[in-house]
Amino acid sequence: MTTERDSRPVNQETPPLPQLPSPRERFFRRERRSVPDAREFARSALEDWGVRGRTDDVLLCVSELATNALLHGVPPGRGFLLRLLAHGGDGAVRVEVHDSGGGVPAVPRAAEAGGPGEGGRGLLLVEQLADKWGVGERDPGKIVWCEFATSP
Repeated sequence: MTTERDSRPVNQETPPLPQLPSPRERFFRRERRSVPDAREFARSALEDWGVRGRTDDVLLCVSELATNALLHGVPPGRGFLLRLLAHGGDGAVRVEVHDSGGGVPAVPRAAEAGGPGEGGRGLLLVEQLADKWGVGERDPGKIVWCEFATSP
């Protein structure tokens, strides 16, 4: 049996591992302008990270999740946290919206989504555009998240 030896000098540094971009997060108040502000915040983060591809999908899902948080998850006087993470070496992006409201969001059935009301279509869009999405626990409230494989 042989043992492989590293022939580099002892003080020679190994190349650094690729650094993932730092997560970005921002708190938004319960106001109408928070949705476009959240979208612009996400756009800026994606540009800074050099994300190419699926940007429109990510931004649409940010808008939908922020709108849902404001309409259903943020009690008066509170707000929501938008968190963006780049993870893995493949340029994947994760969007998280943290709110303090109760309940678990769900994709409506076809009959509910096609009804005369305006609501119920946001999570259908998220389900269709994102590679994965789900709901996590938070005390108080929940985290609604979605993930996208993108080009770094």
